[in-house]
Amino acid sequence: LSMANSSCVTEFLLLGFSSLGELQLVVFVIFLCLYLIILSGNITIISVICLDHSLHTPMYFFLCVLSTSETFYTIVILPKTLINLLSVLRTLSFVSCASQMYFFLGFAVTNCLLLGVMGYDRYAAICQPLHYTVLMSWRVCGQLAVTCIVSGFLISLLGTTLVFSLPFCGSNKVNHYFCDISPVIRLAYADTYINELIIFIGGVLVLVVPLIFIFISYGFIASAILKISSAEGKRKAFSTCASHLTVVIVHYSCASFVYLRLSSKYSSGKDRLVTVTYTVVTPLLNPLVYSLRNKDVQMAIQKMIGRRGFYSEAL
Repeated sequence: LSMANSSCVTEFLLLGFSSLGELQLVVFVIFLCLYLIILSGNITIISVICLDHSLHTPMYFFLCVLSTSETFYTIVILPKTLINLLSVLRTLSFVSCASQMYFFLGFAVTNCLLLGVMGYDRYAAICQPLHYTVLMSWRVCGQLAVTCIVSGFLISLLGTTLVFSLPFCGSNKVNHYFCDISPVIRLAYADTYINELIIFIGGVLVLVVPLIFIFISYGFIASAILKISSAEGKRKAFSTCASHLTVVIVHYSCASFVYLRLSSKYSSGKDRLVTVTYTVVTPLLNPLVYSLRNKDVQMAIQKMIGRRGFYSEAL
């Protein structure tokens, strides 16, 4: 509130997809359908993992945490976006814009860190099977999950503070469909180079470091898989990693394109398209990939459906 009082701008106007004119209704329908699929998919993953004891393993624990984080991640952005697609007045107060950026970045960074931890889990399972129960005990899993969440929101607090500590006394038109870093910081009425540089360094630490860690882990994993004598063993080991690797490639490539640069390189059209990928497509991809490619999850879903069918017949 103190930041808002010291700034000339009291609210921001989200331009969003206003340039599309009447096509915004089509975009609304598409976004609404995707949002409902994301919610139902992630809630299904969370429910299945919680209810099926055979999935109470570190890999599915982290998948459950990731699905929970991605559910809230989309809730921060998509409901307001859907409302704006049908509204004439698309304003967001100064404090609401800062809050949206804080929670969006918090869950986004948490997801990046969780994907890195999931890579380590696959490394421990395949390369260190005899020590796996010690390396990935429930205590360690809990500590890693809490560390990812706390670190994510601390980094988000730093990034949001660096943006909204700047004076906003000019235009309040955000050329985006939510309060993201680049389109908002470009509206600041001051020299933003130092702030952007710190944010850029934070982006490198959040995106590049976990990605390097994941690639190193998969280097050891690939070496271990090649040493497996049976073709079935190789296939099973690879299948446990394929889903995670697919999500990693899509998530990190899109996020890196947007955040690993200064806002002077911001391009509203391209950035909006890429941002849609990691704010809508990636959360959609996660439950689809893990449900379509993972036999354990498929069997758990079938058992859950079978139980419900049995109970409904009994009633």
